[in-house]
Amino acid sequence: MIQRYTYEPMGALWSEQTKFQKWLDVEIAACEAWCKLGKIPAKSLAVIKKKAAFTVERINEIEKDTDHDVIAFLTNVAEFVGPDSRFIHLGLTSSDMLDTAQALRMRDAADILLAEMRKVRAILKKKARKYKKTPCMGRTHGIHAEPMTFGMKMLLWFAEFDRNIERMERARDIVAVGKLSGAVGTYSNLPPEIEAETCRRLKLKPAPISTQVIQRDRHAEFLCSIAVCGATIEKIATEIRSLQKTETREVEEFFGAKQKGSSAMPHKRNPITCERLAGLARILRANAMSGLENVALWHERDITHSSVERVILPDSCILLHYMLVRLGRVLDNLLVYPDAMLANINRTRGLVFSQRVLLALVDRGATREDAYKLVQRNAMKVWQGAGEDFKVLLTRDGEVAALLSEKQIEACFDLSYYLRNVDAIFKRFGM
Repeated sequence: MIQRYTYEPMGALWSEQTKFQKWLDVEIAACEAWCKLGKIPAKSLAVIKKKAAFTVERINEIEKDTDHDVIAFLTNVAEFVGPDSRFIHLGLTSSDMLDTAQALRMRDAADILLAEMRKVRAILKKKARKYKKTPCMGRTHGIHAEPMTFGMKMLLWFAEFDRNIERMERARDIVAVGKLSGAVGTYSNLPPEIEAETCRRLKLKPAPISTQVIQRDRHAEFLCSIAVCGATIEKIATEIRSLQKTETREVEEFFGAKQKGSSAMPHKRNPITCERLAGLARILRANAMSGLENVALWHERDITHSSVERVILPDSCILLHYMLVRLGRVLDNLLVYPDAMLANINRTRGLVFSQRVLLALVDRGATREDAYKLVQRNAMKVWQGAGEDFKVLLTRDGEVAALLSEKQIEACFDLSYYLRNVDAIFKRFGM
């Protein structure tokens, strides 16, 4: 378990105290529903609502004998309520209460995660605007491709967080479902009206159909949404780590005045938070896989899913919350070096403008194949250490010069050409 990374209020939500409180909330809501149908006297309901309580310690003590957590819980509540406790858990099976209570926690966890996702999205929006026109090198396969802007990187991540929020909102809706339909979902010992009224009071939707349990494809979708968000965080963290490499150093994680980077090398400034985030995303994916494996149960229910969920649901929610908070801090305090970005654009002595030259030659009548050969042979000289700029070599190439004047070649090396549609891209997002 990863409780050491717990941040409030997410940690409190997955505590034992909150778990049993949600159980009690479901039981009381069911009692209220029974009372509305006339099965539980109003006086008994009043006693239940006034006296119903529990202690985690006592439940654990009872469970040592019963080896059944729900019975231990109900026994402890009965100790507080007295004779009217006979109406608690009326007509229910354990999973009626357990799954409905778990839905409450997943719903609340989704709300906490969504709030943190929106904070990260807001930071990305702010950074995208700030660096909208800051030129940086676009890379494919890790190799310089063509210029872009650092704001576009941030905008890309902003758009992805929009989709993560949409996924989590959908997953929240999927898991916010209650179930009080008895041992195999037939409402044999309680009518559907009890389920409907209980869920209404808990602000959940009744499951249209269930077995003894709420179907685990819902939980799997929730966990997959968490894992996808974790993958986005890993994507961002990996890019920051890559850009922080000494040879690149276009950005850096903030480094505190008293922070240390290495026990051996005092000069070190390492992207430790981004490395941590990239690693932790693996746990979220593994947990999502376990959630998918929980979908298939024997017949109307077994408990192979139960022990797994006791780990993967709290751990995934707590872990993603931690990762979102830490990512927000990294992004908000990110050190950005525009001069280094421009220097890296120029590092390859103009090679990144090769496509502009290719298209200019085609425009002047060369076939694409011939134009490609002309451009590539000069580019390869630069790669191989000719010591001169790509532009200079092109002007000296007779076959290129026969098609393009020096002025036309010079025009191919205009950085602003690559950024002319940045505004149009940002407008798609209302920026």
